[in-house]
Amino acid sequence: MPFFAYRGRNAAGEAVQGVLEGADAGAVAAQLFVSGVTPVDIVPTDVPRSERGRQRLAGFTRDRVRHIDLVLFSRQMFTLLKAGVPIMQALAGLQESTDNRAFRAVLKRIREHLDAGRELSVALARQQPVFSPFYVAMVQVGEQTGRLEEVFLRLFHHLEFQKFMRDQVRSAIRYPAFVLATMGVALVIINVFVIPAFAKVYAGFQAELPYLTKLLIDFSHFVVSYGAYLAAGVIAAALGLRAFVRTREGRYAWDRFKLKLPIAGPIIHKATMARFARSLSLALRSGVPVVQGFTLVAQVVDNDYVARQVEKMRQGVERGESVLRAAIGAGIFTPVVLQMIKVGEDSGALDDLMQEIADMYQREVEYELKTLSAQVEPILILGLGVLVLVLALGVFLPLWDLGSAALRR
Repeated sequence: MPFFAYRGRNAAGEAVQGVLEGADAGAVAAQLFVSGVTPVDIVPTDVPRSERGRQRLAGFTRDRVRHIDLVLFSRQMFTLLKAGVPIMQALAGLQESTDNRAFRAVLKRIREHLDAGRELSVALARQQPVFSPFYVAMVQVGEQTGRLEEVFLRLFHHLEFQKFMRDQVRSAIRYPAFVLATMGVALVIINVFVIPAFAKVYAGFQAELPYLTKLLIDFSHFVVSYGAYLAAGVIAAALGLRAFVRTREGRYAWDRFKLKLPIAGPIIHKATMARFARSLSLALRSGVPVVQGFTLVAQVVDNDYVARQVEKMRQGVERGESVLRAAIGAGIFTPVVLQMIKVGEDSGALDDLMQEIADMYQREVEYELKTLSAQVEPILILGLGVLVLVLALGVFLPLWDLGSAALRR
């Protein structure tokens, strides 16, 4: 959220000034009135130096706050608020009960901001990157509409869905990754230790070797002689790719490339679309306007290419286009989904239809992840078979020829 510098007078008529964080100047003015300050002037300003230091410190500790902590926090806040427990008391109870020190410190800072008269959404925004802009915006909508506990319940389901998708993908790629890693280790061992030993045996026979054997020996010699340089080159390439992906254009290119990958690309695309549809449904059901909903959803789809297409949809709707026309222009939806968007827009139930789209994509992703092993196994088996065949022919064919020659003598 942006920061605003203010000047005003307190209840005693004394001049006061400072910097506050809020969604806009009106929200900052409301905070000041609550704290007994009558604002005279409120203007946007840069992030305070102390806040920049706190954000840098949070960057070092952000990984310590786990996704499951946010899931549990959302569910517990819904339960406590629904039971009529005041927010300060609810946060105090959660602070005492959590076993994560980093998250306990986050809850303590949130309580301190609330004690200072700030809104809950502002307090959460100052804990970034623990709470995403989407999360903060949803809480702000809940505060404005008086349905904060309902928003926390929807955020719980949203975060739980994200965790489920992540766990499914990790489970699906675990077996192929293990097989590929094992094949890589085996190739290194064979080229560094096995083939050089056979090469010494063949050199003692002083016989003409088959072309495949010569190729394997030359490749093994290359790996042994330049292995350190190869490893350094691979590491340098990985670091370079990582640095490139961290740039805006690099992230865009990488995320677009992922969607075109064989087998994995369609799964990533459907998982991203499921996240988009569920997030937009949550925003619309919480009372967020469509244009603002697209802005929020673009921040949580976790794919820069799709995020830019969503931004184009937002721009199209701002120009007066229908959601359907904007979706067609984005070029990331299937005809079935476009038909469902049309029905939802015509019936005024776009939030419900987006939820159905999310459920449909989720079912497809679950099915494809369950069958991923069946799709990948033939490729892995074929690759492993070719590798074994090449090694067997290259290593043992000269021995067979030498043995045959000895028997003929």
